[in-house]
Order: sequence, then C-alpha cells, then structure tokens
Amino acid sequence: MTVPPVEHHLRVNRTARYLTQGEIEGASDVWFVLHGYSQLAATFLRWFEPVATPGRLLVAPEGLSRSYFEEHGTRRVGASWMTKEDRDAEVDDYVQYLERLAGRIRLGVAGEPRIEIHGFSQGAATACRWAALGSFRADRLVLWSNGVPPDLPLDRYGDRLIRSGLTIVMGNRDKYHSEASIEAELARLASAGVHPRVIRFDGGHRVDGPTLKALVNEEQPA
Repeated sequence: MTVPPVEHHLRVNRTARYLTQGEIEGASDVWFVLHGYSQLAATFLRWFEPVATPGRLLVAPEGLSRSYFEEHGTRRVGASWMTKEDRDAEVDDYVQYLERLAGRIRLGVAGEPRIEIHGFSQGAATACRWAALGSFRADRLVLWSNGVPPDLPLDRYGDRLIRSGLTIVMGNRDKYHSEASIEAELARLASAGVHPRVIRFDGGHRVDGPTLKALVNEEQPA
C-alpha cells in the first residue's frame, strides 16, 4: 500500500521589492499602491503620476511571485499576489510583508501623515485582505476595478472596511465587470451593512487619472 504524501510548510526569508516616489520625511500623505495581476510595481506606479505632488509619498510594493507573460508576441515579466494554490499561506505571506513594509515607511515619516491604500484589480483584493487581516490602519481604502473578495467574511471584517473609508471605483466599460455584476457586488455588501462610496468613470479596466485627481480634491470629475 502506497503511503499518501503529507503537505508541510516552512517559513523562509524572502527579498521583497518596492518602489517609492516622493520625499519620505516630509510627507503629509502616504499612499500605498498595489498593482494588478501580471504587472510590475515600477510600471504600475506610472499610473499615479497625476497625483505625484510634493508632500505625497507613493509606495508601490511588488507581489512576491513573478512569472513570464506573453503579450503581443513578446515575453515580459510580471508579478502576482497569489493564486488559488496554497492560497491561505500566500495571503498570510503578503499580509505580513505589507505590514512590515508599512511599519518601515511609517518610522521614516515625521508627524502623523494621512494614509491611503489603493489597490487595482487583483491588488484591490490584496488591499482588502490587508485592511481586514492586518493591524495597519488607513484613512481611505480605494478599490480600483474590483470589489471585496468574496472569501472575506463581512460579518467579521465589514466594520474594519467601513472604518478604512472603503471606496470602490469602476469604469463603465470594464471588460471584466458588467453592470449586473457590479450591482450584485454592491447588493452583497449592502446586505452585510457595508455601504462603500462608489465612483464611476468613463473608461475600462484601469486606474483613471482624472478620477485620481478628483479623489485628491474630494470631488467627482465633470
């Protein structure tokens, strides 16, 4: 009789890469911006150039898993936050990673800065889990082109998301999210007592520059 294999886990040190843009010590705003599936932190950070102003520190962590992706006949490198394989361990790894990174950044910033977390697509789910499962607190949590991950128990973590200023931003031509799916997600959240601020923009699956600027000014684009 063949003995079945036994799964084990071993914690190891990893070298995580992140980028910053802006001065650390004098920052009055700190934004953590989490890229989507198959992106890299450096290219994703460019989407936030419209709000890269003096006094705002942008911090772009990169997912711990990298792979090659085929695009337009060429091969490029991208990163991801997790897959369905061994997902609990991967979620725990990236939450601990983001907690340590936030602690490092916070030690370097003088005073009490305003903190925002922005996550795009897969990075939005990552941002949500970090806000719910970690100890770091943000003044605003912005989910771009995605909702709250369905595996996150809202009865347990909904209040944390609300206290984090949960904001969902969706394009009206997002190829991954139909109008019906967006309404279903908002209904799911509402049934659990979670009522995020919802912002819509004219566009697809992306972080929209004019909407970013409007968020800074606390107003919708015309």
